[in-house]
Amino acid sequence: MSLSDRLAQSAQTDAPSSKTIESGRIAELEKLVRKYHYAIIDEVGADIESDNSSEAALKVKIEQIMRGLLNGEQTPLSSQDKEYIIQDVLDNIVGYGPIEGFLQDPEITEVMVNNPDNIFVERGGKIYATERKFLDEEHLLRIIDKIVSQVGRRIDESSPMVDARLPDGSRVNAIIHPLALNGPMLTVRKFAKDPLMTDDLIRFNTMTPETADLLRACVQGRLNILVSGGTGTGKTTLLNVLSSYLPGDERIVTIEDSAELQLHQEHVLRLESRPANIEGKGEVAIRDLVRNSLRMRPDRIVVGEVRGGEALDMLQAMNTGHDGSLSTVHANSPRDMLSRLETMVLMSGLDLPIRATREQISAAVDVIVHLVRLRDGSRRITQITEVQGMEGDTITLQDIFKFDFSMGIDENGRFNGKLKSTGIRPKFTQKLMDLGIKLAPEIFRYEPPARS
Repeated sequence: MSLSDRLAQSAQTDAPSSKTIESGRIAELEKLVRKYHYAIIDEVGADIESDNSSEAALKVKIEQIMRGLLNGEQTPLSSQDKEYIIQDVLDNIVGYGPIEGFLQDPEITEVMVNNPDNIFVERGGKIYATERKFLDEEHLLRIIDKIVSQVGRRIDESSPMVDARLPDGSRVNAIIHPLALNGPMLTVRKFAKDPLMTDDLIRFNTMTPETADLLRACVQGRLNILVSGGTGTGKTTLLNVLSSYLPGDERIVTIEDSAELQLHQEHVLRLESRPANIEGKGEVAIRDLVRNSLRMRPDRIVVGEVRGGEALDMLQAMNTGHDGSLSTVHANSPRDMLSRLETMVLMSGLDLPIRATREQISAAVDVIVHLVRLRDGSRRITQITEVQGMEGDTITLQDIFKFDFSMGIDENGRFNGKLKSTGIRPKFTQKLMDLGIKLAPEIFRYEPPARS
C-alpha cells in the first residue's frame, strides 16, 4: 500500500489516534519526498515536458533513478519506507500528486484543494480534512496545468479560471492567482467508473422501486422531465439513470459543458461546449449547441444543465415536436425551478411578457424531479411533481410523490423517511396509456405520513 493510499484511509475516521500514530514518521518521509522530488525534476525535467515521452517509460526511468538514490540515502529506511517514497515521488511527477490516492479511492466522491497545505475529501456525503499536502504552490500549479492541458484548456493569469475533466470524466474546477487569494484552488468531483444505475439508487434510498417504474414510464412515454436540486445533490447521476431508459433505436443528442453522461445506447451524438480562447474568440455556448442540435434530426435532446439563455431554445424545442427531452436545473424546490426558468428565458435577450413565458413553460415541462442532500449526507428525491397547466397567470403544480420527513431520524442520525405517494393519479397517465404504457395502480396508492 502506498503512502497516498495509507493517508487516504486516515481520512475515513474521526479518531485522532489514527492520525497521530503515523504523523511523526510521515513528516520524516515527506521531507525525503520533497528532497527527491526536486532531484528527479532536475534529472528528467526535459522528459516530463516532452510530448514524445510515454508515461510508462517515464515511470520506469524515475523508479530506476529513485532506487539508486535511495540506496545511497544515509537516513535509515526500511524497504517499505523506500516503496512509500518511490510511489509518492511517482505520484507527484507522473500522477496527480498527493491527491492521487484519493482519486483512486472509490469511496471518496469529491476532492477539495483549498491551497497547497489544505486538502479535504468528501466521503459518504460528509467532508473530512486530510494530512496530505502539495510540496509547494508551484507543485499544485503544475498538477492543475497537467489536468487542464489534457483536455486542450489552459490556465494562467490572463485566464485564471477553468472547468475541465479528467480522462475518466471526473469534473474539475481550478482557479488561480489573481482571483484566488489564498493560493491555487482545485475541486474534483469524481465520476464513477461504473455509473450508478436504478438498482444502486434504490439501494441508497434515493428513490423507491415504485418511483423508478414511474420515471421509466415517463421517459419511455416521451414526457419532458427536468431534474432540479442544489449543488452536489446528484442531479447528473439521476439524469444519467433517466437517460438509460431511453429506447436504443432512437437518435439521442447530449449537450454538456463537460461531458459526463454515460449513455450505452447505440445512436448517441455527444456535444460539448467550448470556452473562448486567449483572444476572447471561438466560444461555443450551450445555447449554440441546442440550436444546432435541432438541425441534427434528434429524437431526444439531453442537456446536462440549463443555466442561461438556452432555456428559451430548450422550451421551444420541447413545444415543437422534440418531446421526451431531459435536463437539470439548479433550484431549491420545483416552484423555485419555474422561477429560475423564467429568469433564464429573460437572459436570452428577448423581452417576452411574463405570461407568455409561463405558458411556454407550462406547455413544455411535464414532470419535475427534485433532489436534496440531507444533513446525514444522503441524497434523496424529495418530490416528483407534475406540471398541470395554467390557472390565471400561475403555473399549477401537483406533487405525485413527496418525501416524508415526519418519520424521524434513527440513532445514527440518518433519516428514516422515504418517498411516499400522495395518492393523486397524474394527468399524464392517460397519455401513457394511449401509448400502450401501463402503470400498476399500486404505484399511486396513498401512503399517509407517519404520526409524530
